[in-house]
Amino acid sequence: MYVHQLYKMNNMIEFLSQPWPWYVSGPLISLVMFLLLRFGGNFGVSSTLRSMCSMVGAGKHCEFFDFNWKSQRWNLIFALGAVVGGFIASTVLKSTEPMILSQNTIEDLSRLGIYFSGEFVPKELFSWSSILTVKGFLVLVVGGFLVGFGTRWAGGCTSGHAISGLSDFQLPSLIAVIGFFIGGLVMTFLIFPYIF
Repeated sequence: MYVHQLYKMNNMIEFLSQPWPWYVSGPLISLVMFLLLRFGGNFGVSSTLRSMCSMVGAGKHCEFFDFNWKSQRWNLIFALGAVVGGFIASTVLKSTEPMILSQNTIEDLSRLGIYFSGEFVPKELFSWSSILTVKGFLVLVVGGFLVGFGTRWAGGCTSGHAISGLSDFQLPSLIAVIGFFIGGLVMTFLIFPYIF
């Protein structure tokens, strides 16, 4: 009996560790968005930081954080689930096979000094030793600040605008998503090669 349960659990872990096809994940995202729109919720990860700041009392010092954070409890639970899910995916469900990347991308990255080792995140960019270099500081710290600033300026993050805002036919979200794509192209083809 125990061996049979262990076999079933191994099969389940193997199934969950594989990428889900679009025809499974797409409808699941659509279902979540339908339920959010139906019950008046908005999806977005960046609003979680605002809720956490409000929860610890930042609203006493800044008007932006002065709101009823309890109405966003579900978003806090979602963000916590994303962190816990990421940990489980990177430890329990971690695939032993290397990540598949196109040969052209591997060659382009190697010309910039970033070597593909099969890992999801390149060590030349995301490591403790990297953050102590000028490039690493620019990419991780300054880049992180710019992402946070852009998220606040745009009134939401990529997931909030691209998934929730577009589902709700909001024109500002369409403009923000176009801006995200333009910014991504500028970073990829102009700024990133210059930094590296």
